[in-house]
Amino acid sequence: MPPDAPAMRKSAATANEIASPRWMPRSTAYERSRTTDTRRRYGRAHAQEIGDGFAARLGRGGRARKKPCVTRSEEFSAEEREAIYRVIASRRDVRRDFRADEVPDDVLLRVLDAAHRAPSVGLSQPWRFIVVRDPSTRDAVHAAFTAANERAAERYAGEQAAAYRALRLEGIRSAPVNLCVVCDDRPARGHGLGRQTMPEMVRYSTVCAVQNLWLAARAEGLGVGWVSIIEPDALRAILAIPAEIAVVAYLCIGYVDRFAAEPDLVTAGWESALPLADVVDRERYGAG
Repeated sequence: MPPDAPAMRKSAATANEIASPRWMPRSTAYERSRTTDTRRRYGRAHAQEIGDGFAARLGRGGRARKKPCVTRSEEFSAEEREAIYRVIASRRDVRRDFRADEVPDDVLLRVLDAAHRAPSVGLSQPWRFIVVRDPSTRDAVHAAFTAANERAAERYAGEQAAAYRALRLEGIRSAPVNLCVVCDDRPARGHGLGRQTMPEMVRYSTVCAVQNLWLAARAEGLGVGWVSIIEPDALRAILAIPAEIAVVAYLCIGYVDRFAAEPDLVTAGWESALPLADVVDRERYGAG
C-alpha cells in the first residue's frame, strides 16, 4: 500500500485487524515478512524492506528508507521460465472445494505484496485491499450475491436457465479469506500522468494488481475465485466503501485440494476457450 498521508495518520492496528472488513490491514502479524520463510522467498534485503515499511506504518521504529531496485543482467533459467508459464496455464477461477485451513498471515502478505507490485499508470497505485474474514460479514456478502444471482438467472430461459442454475459461481462462505479490491478513480498520486486521455487507466491498473495476486496465489497453492455477480452498492454498504471509490473485484481465497485441468465453464459446457490465432490481428483490427 502506498504511504499516503491519510493512511499514515491512522492509528496502529491490533493483531486481529486483518480480519476486519476495512482498509488494508495493518496488524503486527504482517511484520512476519521478516521471517526466515520470507527471506528465503524474497531475499534478505527485500524482506527487511517489506518489514521496515510495515513497522514504520505501525509506529514500531522500523527504518523507513528507500532502497534502489537492483536489476541483474543474467536471464532467468529455463526452469524459472517454465515455472512462470506453468503458473499462468494452471491458474483457475475457483468456486468450490476450498479447504477450511486458515491462510497464514505471512502467506497472505506475500500475495498482497505481489498485487501491490503491479504496474500502474503514473505510479498512481490506486488500489486498496479490504481483507474480509469475519463470518457475519461474509454472510452479508453472500446474501447480496444470492439476490443478484437470482436476478441474473431470470435473464436465461429453457436449457440455458437450467445450466446457469447448476453452475457454482461463488465460494464466499467456504473460502476462509475474502478480499475486496477497490480503486480510487481520481488519485492524487501520479499527478494525472497517463490519465488525461484515458482516465480509465486507473481501473485497468487495479485489474493488473488482481492478476498479480491471482498468479502469486496459484504459486502458493491458493485458489482464487472472482465473484462479479453482486451489486457494487451492496458491497459499499457492507464494507463502508466511500462513494468515490470504485469496487473492482470481490475475491474468495483459500487452499484447495486440487486445481481442475480445465476451467469449470469448459467442463460444464457453458463456453469453450478460443485459440490464440482467433484473437491475434496484424497491423489492423480484424485483419487476421
